Amino acid sequence: MTDPERHHRSRSESYDQTITALLTKRSDLFGEASKLRDRIAEIKNDVSALDRVLGSLGYQGDLDAAMPRQKREVLFGRGELTRGILDTLREATAPMTSREVAQSVLSLTGHDARDRKLMTEHTRRVSKALRALKADRVVRSVADGRGNLVWELPR
Repeated sequence: MTDPERHHRSRSESYDQTITALLTKRSDLFGEASKLRDRIAEIKNDVSALDRVLGSLGYQGDLDAAMPRQKREVLFGRGELTRGILDTLREATAPMTSREVAQSVLSLTGHDARDRKLMTEHTRRVSKALRALKADRVVRSVADGRGNLVWELPR
């Protein structure tokens, strides 16, 4: 075996170890993220319980005003939401509601569309983006059989 062949072979073997280590780290991070999500859910439940107890004891102050400001979670970078909406409508076989578009965009980005709070907030964002796209004549809305707006790309 020549020296370059030996060098190439040893490099590929080290990549196998590197790949294994990276996959392990990736798995560890997903596990950690899952534990953090569970802990956040526990904390939210605890805060709700405290709010109920405060209310039952007669507290009438603004609980939200007493909360520390939270950093806004950015789900999409500049233009990503619009791109996701347009990609979704391009692939659609029929006009879609804002909620359906929101579900599709969330699942494309790997977020959990079953999270009700996230879906509600995201549907509001998608609706606002769709209205802006409609004003620019990039998309159009039509009423479905029940009077709900559905969205599609112009023909």
